[in-house]
Amino acid sequence: MKKEIVTFCLLYTLIWCKGIAQDSLTQDYWKLVDEKSIVWDVTKENRLPHKDNIEMSGRKVSAILYYEVDSLRNLSISRDVIFPQLRTYTKSNEPDWKKYRAYFRRTTNDDIGPSIKLEDKLLIPSKIDSVKISGKLTFYCTPVNGIRVIKTFYPSMEERFLVEEWQIKNVSNKNKEIQFSNIDFKQNQLGYKGTYSHQIFSIAKDSITLAPKSTYTFPIYYGATLNDEEKTDFNFEKASKQRESFLDELYSKLELKTPNPIINTLFYFSKIRASESIFDSSMGLVHSPGGGNYYTGVWANDQVEYSGPFFPSLGYTKGNIAAFNTYKKFLENIPKEDTHIPYAFEVDGIFSMGHLDRGDAAMIAYGTSLYLLSTGNKKEAQELWPLIEWSINYCHKMRNEEGAVRSESDEMEGRIETGTANLSTSTLYYGGLKYASRLAKELGLSAKAKLYQRRSTVMERVIESYFGSTMEGLETYKYFEENKLLRHWICLPLTMGIDTRKEGTLAALFEKLWTENGILVELNPEVPVEDAIFWDRATLYALRGAMRVGEVNLTYEKLSSYSQKRLLGNHVPYAIEAFPENNMKHLSAESALYCRILTEGLLGIEPLGFKTTQLSPSLPKGWGFLTLKNIYISGKPLDISAKRKDDKLLVHIQTQGRTVVEKYIANGEKFFIKFF
Repeated sequence: MKKEIVTFCLLYTLIWCKGIAQDSLTQDYWKLVDEKSIVWDVTKENRLPHKDNIEMSGRKVSAILYYEVDSLRNLSISRDVIFPQLRTYTKSNEPDWKKYRAYFRRTTNDDIGPSIKLEDKLLIPSKIDSVKISGKLTFYCTPVNGIRVIKTFYPSMEERFLVEEWQIKNVSNKNKEIQFSNIDFKQNQLGYKGTYSHQIFSIAKDSITLAPKSTYTFPIYYGATLNDEEKTDFNFEKASKQRESFLDELYSKLELKTPNPIINTLFYFSKIRASESIFDSSMGLVHSPGGGNYYTGVWANDQVEYSGPFFPSLGYTKGNIAAFNTYKKFLENIPKEDTHIPYAFEVDGIFSMGHLDRGDAAMIAYGTSLYLLSTGNKKEAQELWPLIEWSINYCHKMRNEEGAVRSESDEMEGRIETGTANLSTSTLYYGGLKYASRLAKELGLSAKAKLYQRRSTVMERVIESYFGSTMEGLETYKYFEENKLLRHWICLPLTMGIDTRKEGTLAALFEKLWTENGILVELNPEVPVEDAIFWDRATLYALRGAMRVGEVNLTYEKLSSYSQKRLLGNHVPYAIEAFPENNMKHLSAESALYCRILTEGLLGIEPLGFKTTQLSPSLPKGWGFLTLKNIYISGKPLDISAKRKDDKLLVHIQTQGRTVVEKYIANGEKFFIKFF
């Protein structure tokens, strides 16, 4: 008995010393089923009640599904279905800001639905056994009198409706006589585009005889029509096939394989969330954050800086179109006066948000330049070049006496103090100068290329001289001149490849600021950790930046724990926006940032020109391989593999069956590929 106790204590000590909190071992609700799905086994769950939510989107609809399982395993679902293009009138007793969230939307609980009559009783499939997420959301109800009901939710990828598909399965060895009573609900509302009709209806037969082991399927639609549109266009079988086709395409593009199945699956899920949140708008297809608040609009941080540079590597056509439309919208709204550019265009692009300078010109210079270099599309670069040039000129004009770029805020929009010149704006400007210099060279603008290169060298010195500081005993950065507390965005210089204060910054990020939910916005001793603010975007930037400067093993430990929390923990299966704000919604651009950890961080992919790209692949300790199939570089699909051979990596890159690179490199060694 004593030997067993000693063995257990040694095991516990080893686990604790590895930096894995003991409670995290019991925190997982979900398990991997395969590389495309996760399952929560409710029958073995002893932490009930439990509730969660997930968002799913198509071009004309988005739905946030809130589900809760009580202590007896009874399921309740609330369906918040949003129709982004249908702008509504605000109410006379509402504040004016409500117009920015005036989407036609309805929330429906379980009180409205079809009825099932079985053996002179109404069958109520309230209790569940398990839940599955696989790009769709599926609830497996506990059988009642030999009948199992399986409810699967998915959005139409093209039309204005959400599907709740019911499979009625006879799990007994007898025929079952079943009768149905359909729901048919309709409610009209006047809006800016005419009459909006919210409709909930099911299409089940009046009665069926269900043989043993057989299944009958019918849909419930949660949709909207505009004026004379017909609900006959609602087709769940077509919608299901379109959703599956979308999922298959996303799985086959940028296909990651590593020894860590959790990272592989979260990477796949992140591609889904980043790519499904693309909506029809007056601007054309646009990527929008979602989260119940942000649709058919574009933002200088989420779309220009976060998701736009990701889509070229994914090779998803709609993503590239949406990204270009974003940059084009900002191009069309370059200020004619001597002022800052709007930071967003909301509600179908109607409302420009220009009341605050968040350093958006720096975001635009960085994101647009990186996007264009990644696409390798000279025509697009020529069209968008004036936007980059304006942004760089504006940032240059906004420098203070010490050379730091002034802005009223950052992407936190005043939620927390940023001073008059913050590290985020200056660092993004540095990144914009670096990539714009390369872009100018590709466009034959040699004088501009040299000018921007000189300015980037100056800005790197400014980042060191103005922001470099000793904080909490660490050689890192202060966020603004008067800043006394460690901040999350000290990670940004690492992301741009600046490693001058690498050791101190990494210690600040991954020791001082790190929690089980990633990096805190600020290390404030007066605020308990459980009440502290965190935004996933900073964690995702920090992980990418740490890998970018070669700290792969340290980063991998943090990436693994973060990925496990987001994929298998208590709120799944994507990166989130923030806590406590907005209830940790699954904003879509954060998922793009997750993917960029692997592409730009672990593989070190960085465009040097339209046809030249630098790579510096690294494998964490314990990994023997990594493959990334169908990644687009310079507009061409490539397959990249790295295999550990003793103390070297064998890197093999091919395109369309032709080998481009096959060589041994040191872990993290830089090399180039060039297309002619």
